[in-house]
Amino acid sequence: MINISEVEETNDMIEKENLDVRTITMGISLFSCIDSDLDRLNANVYKRITTAAKDLVKTGEDISREYGIPIVNKRISVTPIAMIGSAACRKPEDFVTLAHTMDRAAKDVGVNLIGGYSALVSKGMTAADELLIRSIPQALAETERVCSSVNVGSTKTGINMDAVRLIGQIILETAERTKERDSVGCMKFVVFCNAPDDNPFMAGAFHGVTEADEIINVGVSGPGVVKTALEKVRGESFEVLCETIKKTAFKVTRVGQLVAKEASQRLGVPFGIVDLSLAPTPAIGDSVADILCEIGLEHAGAPGTTAALALLNDQVKKGGIMASSYVGGLSGAFIPVSEDQGMIDAVEAGALTLEKLEAMTCVCSVGLDMIAIPGDTKATTISGIIADEMAIGMINQKTTAVRLIPAIGKTVGDKVEFGGLFGYAPIMPVNQFSCDAFVGRTGRIPAPIHSFKN
Repeated sequence: MINISEVEETNDMIEKENLDVRTITMGISLFSCIDSDLDRLNANVYKRITTAAKDLVKTGEDISREYGIPIVNKRISVTPIAMIGSAACRKPEDFVTLAHTMDRAAKDVGVNLIGGYSALVSKGMTAADELLIRSIPQALAETERVCSSVNVGSTKTGINMDAVRLIGQIILETAERTKERDSVGCMKFVVFCNAPDDNPFMAGAFHGVTEADEIINVGVSGPGVVKTALEKVRGESFEVLCETIKKTAFKVTRVGQLVAKEASQRLGVPFGIVDLSLAPTPAIGDSVADILCEIGLEHAGAPGTTAALALLNDQVKKGGIMASSYVGGLSGAFIPVSEDQGMIDAVEAGALTLEKLEAMTCVCSVGLDMIAIPGDTKATTISGIIADEMAIGMINQKTTAVRLIPAIGKTVGDKVEFGGLFGYAPIMPVNQFSCDAFVGRTGRIPAPIHSFKN
């Protein structure tokens, strides 16, 4: 039974501590849309998305109003478009037409973002995969809601360095095409190792090939709730600290479970997973960095930061897993720079560097996220940063990702401004020593020895 004190506690989480359901994401399979004629393919994709998701936004708004739970975003993810377009697309511009169709469908059903302009190339690229990757700069420059991702590595297959090398160039081209808007196109593109099939969070969401025709995934976020809970146990032991995080994560995940089950029932779509990720926003008090400070650090980036983040991430997962039988996605702590005021403050104070962020990604749920770098950074340097992050994911059997924003025309000391949930970011310095010869090698880095478990 739920008692009145629990109701009041949840109300406080929502009203005072920035608890929200960050997204309801409907995953939609597009395999039934495949056609060798490009016009018919586009027509099929538009009809499939707008039919399946026609009630998604209204349902989210109804649940939010009835239960008093903020549901910030309603989103769609689709089957990786490189697969869907392979029979019809003969050049990058053909894939761009599919991006426009996705964007139009997303706008017409009223969702904030649509993900799945994606390719899965961890072991090799098909001709269609390469065409889609080469189309990404144009697609992201010409659309508003479309998000893109490429999975270039996994623990089972290794790292496709040919794709990593190409993507360094693609990120710079995307930045150049959107330079008048602080290279905003790069904000909608993620490179993955070990990408999950059921991730509701953008920009990396796509509808996995192992999923049903439609699915409902929910992403919950509560950094402010965790921070407030920890304020009450300052100076206590690590045992008390961990128990507090676990109990708080449990309560937050139960809110997501409620919304997910309600949305699933009302839409007649199977419930997939709840992703409990401490995803920050620029709002004061909604910061993962502030949690790390509450644990005992002067700034994120101080000695002890990686240990504190490891503790936080693990306890969040332990608490969340008890609250739902279907916890999935990324689930843990996001450490983006531009979306977290505490992280921004740490960078500006000189406490947090790119290298320290990379170390932190060894123990968190994602990777180098929403990091602005000088616009004159070389493509090979970007590829080297991606390769480092992919190696962390591959060796540690975890998801890692990179979302870098080379701000064309800007350098260290400048800022990029995105607004809304995406916030702003100071330009971070990048190691200037060359990795050209390393990135220039062809082929792939083999899978690690512990990948062989058959």
